[in-house]
Amino acid sequence: MVGPSLSDDETKLANSRLKLGFILLIGVSATLIAVQAGATLLQTGLALIGGLLVGVLLTRYLSKWSREFTEVNRR
Repeated sequence: MVGPSLSDDETKLANSRLKLGFILLIGVSATLIAVQAGATLLQTGLALIGGLLVGVLLTRYLSKWSREFTEVNRR
């Protein structure tokens, strides 16, 4: 029988990196949209901070949702 290819520590590290990448993707996306719209430096910085905050909130929500979804399917 074949086991998982990643250890528990490697899985946690990979999940953490994936979450961080998702948060950064949303933050950078908001920043690029602000730059494209001709925002000032202050507005661009606020867009970055807002995008990162939205990314954190969305990641936390999706993590909670995926845990609930996984628990229901394991029954």
